[in-house]
Amino acid sequence: MIARQSYLLLASLAAGFALAGCTIIPPAEPQSAPLPPQEQTNDAPTGEQAPLTYAALGQSVYVDGPRVMPLEVLEDSRCPMNARCVWAGQVRLRIRIDLGSGSTTREIASGNPLQVADGSLELVEVRPDRVAGGESGGVIDPGTYRFGFRFMGGL
Repeated sequence: MIARQSYLLLASLAAGFALAGCTIIPPAEPQSAPLPPQEQTNDAPTGEQAPLTYAALGQSVYVDGPRVMPLEVLEDSRCPMNARCVWAGQVRLRIRIDLGSGSTTREIASGNPLQVADGSLELVEVRPDRVAGGESGGVIDPGTYRFGFRFMGGL
């Protein structure tokens, strides 16, 4: 009898933890921040990280070496800004990379640098932030995405 009660208690706790992955925080009116500029220069002093270069879907930008064009959002599983999540999520993109000697189509994920020529290309920032609920249902219009890239290397 005691073993059955212990089992039921453990099962209830496990189910509660499993269902607590994301919690929506009561909505405060979301402030829409201005999007970053379409492209920024990469004139960082020696020893510092280069600033980010931003691109929209279908826009080709120079990222301190290669030219990069985001083609398609494959995944946007980022935790909404008004929620608490167990996992931060990620953004995966299909991008075209032009190196001068040719172009290639690759997949890149946020937080996972991609080896390109003699350096690495990283998707560092994605705007706008996701918001749970609301009129859009948390869906972002593809035309409003801006992707912040950084290239670290010696092209």
